Amino acid sequence: MQKGLDSVVYYRVYAFYDGGRMEGVHIGWLAKTAQVNIETIRYYERRGLIPKAPRRASGYRQFSQKDVERLRFIKHAKALGFTLDEVTELLALKVEPAATCGDVSARIEHKLMDVEGKIKTLNNIKKALIRLKKACKEPGAPSKDCPILESLDGEEARGEKTVK
Repeated sequence: MQKGLDSVVYYRVYAFYDGGRMEGVHIGWLAKTAQVNIETIRYYERRGLIPKAPRRASGYRQFSQKDVERLRFIKHAKALGFTLDEVTELLALKVEPAATCGDVSARIEHKLMDVEGKIKTLNNIKKALIRLKKACKEPGAPSKDCPILESLDGEEARGEKTVK
């Protein structure tokens, strides 16, 4: 009795395990393994974030373990707040022989400054929303008389005057 599935094209079983390297996996397997959408993989290919995969005679793309690792790198970098353009720069640094750890560190420093700016902006928004919430003295009043809505229409919303 035969164990496992045949690697016959009809069954679409193309993954071969050979001492830790997987070659010839299809896009569905890649998406599942890297935990991304198939359309995301196609988009990353179009943007050049992952190399265009060679195609089999059947027309199916043929991905490798390196593609899985690259997708995980992209996903992790995005989770840290990097844009796809910034991820492209990081990937370029990864393969650039003349690049140094200092080059990567400079990108991280830039991202940290960007995050600090966003935190400051969000804190300002939070303070403004708290002031607006405190402006509501009569929660049961009709919305047409709501001081919060009035302040959003007026100078306060543009940061010219504060709600008292």
